[in-house]
Amino acid sequence: MHSWIPIPANSDFSLRNLPYGVFSTDSLSQRIGTAIGPYVLDLKVMAQEGVFSSIAFDSTTLKSSTLNAYASLDKNVHKAIRQLLVQLLAKDTSLGSALRDNTERKRRVLIPLHDVKMHLPMSIGDYTDFCVVPYHLKNVCLDLTPVRMDLPLAYHGRASSVVVSGTPFRRPKGQVISNNIPTLSATQKLDFEVELAAFIGHGNEMGCLIDVNDAENSIFGIVLLNDWSARDIQFSESTPLGPFNGKNFCTSISPWIVTLDALAPFRTNPLSYSWWLQDNLLSYLDEKEPNSVYNIDIDVSLTGRSSQDSLTDPVLFNCSTRYISFSFAQMLAHHSVGGCPMRSGDLIATGTISGPTRRELGCLLEATKNGTEPYEAQEISPSDGCKLVRTFLEDGDLVEFRARADDGSGLGKVGFGICGGKVLPSI
Repeated sequence: MHSWIPIPANSDFSLRNLPYGVFSTDSLSQRIGTAIGPYVLDLKVMAQEGVFSSIAFDSTTLKSSTLNAYASLDKNVHKAIRQLLVQLLAKDTSLGSALRDNTERKRRVLIPLHDVKMHLPMSIGDYTDFCVVPYHLKNVCLDLTPVRMDLPLAYHGRASSVVVSGTPFRRPKGQVISNNIPTLSATQKLDFEVELAAFIGHGNEMGCLIDVNDAENSIFGIVLLNDWSARDIQFSESTPLGPFNGKNFCTSISPWIVTLDALAPFRTNPLSYSWWLQDNLLSYLDEKEPNSVYNIDIDVSLTGRSSQDSLTDPVLFNCSTRYISFSFAQMLAHHSVGGCPMRSGDLIATGTISGPTRRELGCLLEATKNGTEPYEAQEISPSDGCKLVRTFLEDGDLVEFRARADDGSGLGKVGFGICGGKVLPSI
C-alpha cells in the first residue's frame, strides 16, 4: 500500500484513500481526478489513453465534468478501477513502473494540488439534512420538546446553495423576533454545524424503497459538510414547521469524495446510550451490519479577522463521528420508505456531530448555550496573550473542518481535504 509518489506522513491522500473530485487549471477544463499525495491524477486523460480498457464499463463517464454518471455505475466497476489505480500508483508493480519511469506521461497526468481549482464534485439535485446524533438532540431539543428516538429525523435542505470548500458567503438576512415583534435583520447568531454527508451513486424507482441491508450499494462516497445556520432566523420560523431561511443560504462541502472502500478499516459499532433507546426500531431500519458507522476525528478551526483573534492553535473543537447513532444505510432506507426516488448526486447529511464534553460539540449553539456563555479556544498564544472568544460567528471569520482517519497501521491516513468557508458582511 505504499506509492512510488512521495507522500508526506500527514497527507490526507495516501494510497489507501484515492478519493474522487472535480478540478480544473488555467489550461485544463473541468474534469474528474483522484488525489494522491501532493498531486491530482487526471482520470480524463487516463481514460482517453485507454488505461481502463481492461475493465468493462462506459469510459466516457470519466470524461465528464461531474461525477454523476460515473457514480451511478455498478459498485464492481468502482472496485475494479480502484484496484487498477492502486497497481498504477503502488511501489514495485509493473504497471506502477510504466507510469513512474515515463517523465512525459507523468507530466500529463499528475498535476500538483496547489495548481488546481476544485469544483462541486457532483451535480446535486436534492439535499436532505438528518439529525442522528443523540448528544446534539439532548443538548438542543430534549429540554424543549419530546424527540423521536426510533427513526432518523430529517428536513429537506436547499441544493442550490451547496458550495465547494473555499467559497465565501454573505451573512444572511431574515425575520427575527425582537421584543416580541418580527423584524427583518441580518442574523446576529450565525453558526456552523460539523457534519458528515453521503453522495448517492444510484437511486431507486419511484414507489420502491431501498432495503437497509442493500443501501450501501447506492452510496458513492462521503464528504465533510458544514450546514451554516442562522439561529435567530431558524428559531423564529421553526414553529410549527421546520427550518427554512435560517438554513438555506449556504452549505459547504469538502471537495473530495472518499469511497466506502477507503473508509472500511474505520468502521465501528454505534455507541449505546441509556437515555437513547432504539429497541423498538421497525423492521425496515433493522440493519444486519453491526459496524455501521465510522470512527473519524474532525477538527474545527476558526481564524478571525482581528489580530486579537491570533492563536498558535486555532482549533475550537475536536468532534468524532463515532457518536452518530443511525447509519447512512438507515438514513437512506428511511428516506425511501415511502417510495421517494433517490438520484445520482443527491446528498444526505448526518446533522450536527456532537459528543459528551464541551470540546467535542459541533456548533456554537451548543457550546455557548445559545450565546449566553461565550466559548474560548483552549490554546492561547504564548507570545502575546491573544485569545479567541465567540458566542456566534463574526464577519471575516474563516471556519475550516479537517478530518483524517488513521488506524495506526502505517499505511497512511484517509482524509477529505478542507471543508471551509469565510463569512462576508451582509448587504
